Amino acid sequence: MDRFARIIVGYHGCHARYGEELLLGKTPVAEWKKSQNDFDWLGEGVYFWEHSLERAWQWAASQYGGDGFVIGALIQLGACFDLMDARCTLLLAQSYSEFVEALQARKKKLPTNGGVKKKARKLDCAVINRCLDRMIAKDVSFDTVRGAFL
Repeated sequence: MDRFARIIVGYHGCHARYGEELLLGKTPVAEWKKSQNDFDWLGEGVYFWEHSLERAWQWAASQYGGDGFVIGALIQLGACFDLMDARCTLLLAQSYSEFVEALQARKKKLPTNGGVKKKARKLDCAVINRCLDRMIAKDVSFDTVRGAFL
């Protein structure tokens, strides 16, 4: 969770029209909308494929066909909630337990992962969002979230 330790190369898949607007400065980076899809794994935010231009192209093509586009960026991770760091996975495990208890107390169902075509990651996303919100309540915030998945 080192504040400014790493810079990575990230690739963001998007629609060609949107990518061109970004490159031409017609859409400022600050106006990027947070992704809030059922298939998001790492919570709400803007997603990049780290060091994987090819994977970003695959994703963009699967979403937009011939209108897929990829933007490359140098990203300073800042305070990173890095799921390859045991400190972060411990926080996440604690947050999951608290999330389950809170839902049970309110007699609400736990979100689920699943799906056929686009694998829904509602549980993953909800737990990460809750964990980050919990940290903000403790006056700790993160700039980025990072994880590795098969």
